[in-house]
Amino acid sequence: MLFDIQILETPLSVQDCTTFVTDESCGAIDVFIGTVRNQTKGKKVEYLDFEAYKSMAIKEMQKIAEATSAKWPVAKIAMHHRVGKLKLKELAVVIAISTPHRQASFEACKFCIDQLKETVPIWKKEVFEDGEVWVAAHP
Repeated sequence: MLFDIQILETPLSVQDCTTFVTDESCGAIDVFIGTVRNQTKGKKVEYLDFEAYKSMAIKEMQKIAEATSAKWPVAKIAMHHRVGKLKLKELAVVIAISTPHRQASFEACKFCIDQLKETVPIWKKEVFEDGEVWVAAHP
């Protein structure tokens, strides 16, 4: 089993993630793509600025990948998160997971993004027309 865990300052690639997780033993690949949307709670978003405690974030993402593979028959996991200033529609996070069958792939991918948002030290600054606010990427 292999993991590709990255925090990047450059644009994310869905293709890189799906290529990494493609495995001949698996008939399912599930991908979650998080993008920058144009509004939050009715306020127009200009851009987002992500920051991470990189070494700890990678360790936490590794723990998530390990926990995921302990619960489901995962062959490979790619988990990439972007940091820096992101414009509307840019990719903020990509998670790709391969498993033998679709149900496990769906469940494992949902678990990964939910855990990432809950435990990984990544913060975002939402910049609006009339100000800005720092928000934890997790609740």
